[in-house]
Amino acid sequence: MDKDTITVVTGLPRSGTSMMMKMLEVGGIPPLTDKVRKANEDNPKGYYEYERVKKLPDDTDWVPLAEGKAVKVLAELVKHLPETYHYKVIFMERNLDEMLVSQRKMLIRRGKDPDEISDAELKDMFITYRNMVRDHVENHPTMDVLYVGYNELMLDPEAGVQRIDSFFGGALDTKSMVAVIDPELYRNRA
Repeated sequence: MDKDTITVVTGLPRSGTSMMMKMLEVGGIPPLTDKVRKANEDNPKGYYEYERVKKLPDDTDWVPLAEGKAVKVLAELVKHLPETYHYKVIFMERNLDEMLVSQRKMLIRRGKDPDEISDAELKDMFITYRNMVRDHVENHPTMDVLYVGYNELMLDPEAGVQRIDSFFGGALDTKSMVAVIDPELYRNRA
């Protein structure tokens, strides 16, 4: 991988971004992470986050640290990445009903009211937001994007990993990447 390229992993909540970060790490792309957010029941293998990302657009001084690495960026913050870099974006997608079930369980575990917003309203918000972010990355002059379906990875890991490897020019350790995909963690199915 080009050492000047920044790999961005993004997607809506509960879409598999942490799994993808782990896959890229074992595949040969080091992660930019500070390990502040610890693994828990919702993400038992870790979150792979870098806290300064959450300060976009006010703080972009960290972006050079991501060159040659993979960094997880919240979907709503992708639009704030500076255009002075080249990005390979992996946009994780997942069945929306499964994401809602997973999000609801996570909110309950955190002691929050899962009924503050209805599933129908949240689903509509997810669809609108997903389409907005997709439009941005597809029309951004310095971003190449690959859409990766969480559900498809679970059904056929080898084919999904081959697509990812091709996106990065065929230099990843695909066998190690496939081994990261853990069907036991596919707990919320529609």
